[in-house]
Amino acid sequence: MKKITRRDFLQKAAAYPLAGAFLFHKKSPLLTGENQKSRVVLIRDKEALVSFKKANPAVLQNMLDQAVMALLDKSRVQDAWKMLAGPEDIVGIKSNVWRYLPTPKELEDTIEQRLMDVGVKKENIGADDRGVRRNPIFQKATVLINARPARTHYWSGVGSLIKNYIMFVPRASAFHGDSCADLATIWKDFNLVDKTKLNVLVMLNPLFHSVGPHNYNDEYVWEYKGLIVSQDPVAADAVGLRIIEAKRQAHFGKKVAFETPAKHIRLAETRHGLGVADPSKIELIKLGWRQDILI
Repeated sequence: MKKITRRDFLQKAAAYPLAGAFLFHKKSPLLTGENQKSRVVLIRDKEALVSFKKANPAVLQNMLDQAVMALLDKSRVQDAWKMLAGPEDIVGIKSNVWRYLPTPKELEDTIEQRLMDVGVKKENIGADDRGVRRNPIFQKATVLINARPARTHYWSGVGSLIKNYIMFVPRASAFHGDSCADLATIWKDFNLVDKTKLNVLVMLNPLFHSVGPHNYNDEYVWEYKGLIVSQDPVAADAVGLRIIEAKRQAHFGKKVAFETPAKHIRLAETRHGLGVADPSKIELIKLGWRQDILI
């Protein structure tokens, strides 16, 4: 992995107005030992939706609570969240506002409530997507929570947790080449690795097939009623990708390739060292409803 030199730092500072807030300077904390696995929690509840695309707030809160406690080996919700943030923190919740399948407001509200429960001031919490570069909360953030729905995507194969940070760059289209192969560099170039304490891949009703830019069809949304939670965005995305691949095969009756290969997830491990995509390096904890789990 190429190290960032002083010259690189100055070049980025000149090119990006917010570089002072986001430049990478530390080694990723995601893996603490060569032989350790990244933990991912998959939780599902058959009551997670009250209607098509409408989350059940109480059930969703319980799902996130159970997942975070399992992820961090805590038996109390507050003890788990205290490992993520505290009273002195400024927290940005990086959501996704794609109109067909946005980050559920119920999830944003649940995250905000749990942050306030451990002492984070309400005025120091904000949720945003396309405006993160101009948002004072994100400019000053000491903690980031990354939350977005899983879906197929024209430029990257799948819309993922890794890709959710593309709005931190001045020109997102600069990363669309080669199937968005190098999305993981955003995390390091903008100091997002250490600040990101939790990743939530929303699998309540994923989009498993689409064709062309911005394409959407209700026919290809299914009620999986799940959340994937991890401190490693690559591992969480890898689990989500496997589930979507399995759903595509079940639906079409055969293996159907994505319109664009979702290789940025694998390359986030093999080329960029952001996290792990190899299933043998992932500790997958499954909680809750098991019917049609697909993994």
